[in-house]
Amino acid sequence: MIRLRHIYKSYRMGSMAVPVLKDINLHVRPQEFLSILGPSGSGKTTLMNIIGCLDVPDEGEYLLDGQPVESCGEDELAEIRGKKIGFIFQQFHLLPDATAYENVEMPLLYHKIPAAERKARVEETLERVGLADRMTHKPAQLSGGQQQRVAIARVLAARPSIILADEPTGNLDSGSGREIMDIIRGLWQAGNTIVLITHDIHVANEAQRKVYVRDGVLSDREEDI
Repeated sequence: MIRLRHIYKSYRMGSMAVPVLKDINLHVRPQEFLSILGPSGSGKTTLMNIIGCLDVPDEGEYLLDGQPVESCGEDELAEIRGKKIGFIFQQFHLLPDATAYENVEMPLLYHKIPAAERKARVEETLERVGLADRMTHKPAQLSGGQQQRVAIARVLAARPSIILADEPTGNLDSGSGREIMDIIRGLWQAGNTIVLITHDIHVANEAQRKVYVRDGVLSDREEDI
């Protein structure tokens, strides 16, 4: 499903090129739950952005479902992000003046899903994350854990096959974090491919498999980095 071969990425700081990813090779199989573990500044979020088609590498090959991503134009990348990939971030990115229902419905409006199907998807996904009784609440009326569940429902409503989660419990207390990880694990058990980015070994241990990144280098073994 996801195959990265010899990926390099640098960012420019003035006249200098600062390397962020160095010769990354990674294969994520369909319906796998993978965690990418590393400290802040290790390059793991840049790696997630490349996997999620939010950024492109300087060198290397990225195959998504056998398709070379580097050959895609911006419209094709936007379609991939809209249909194949869902993002769960540490920040919830909810519209503050919209209800939970409206926040979940928003991407479906963008993709012109018919009204009856939108309604069914929104209600189904909010019920799935335990917020059927909070549909008319705005973000300020919800706890942090509930806001993250709305963000997850928004992802689920679009029905992606791949879910990328970047520090999804980072802004939550331990109880709410546990609830969110239970939901993410349930999504994997339901057949989604999950790639989880984290600095927390306890969160990373929830996954089927772990890889480690430090100073832009990826390894299957922690001792290698």
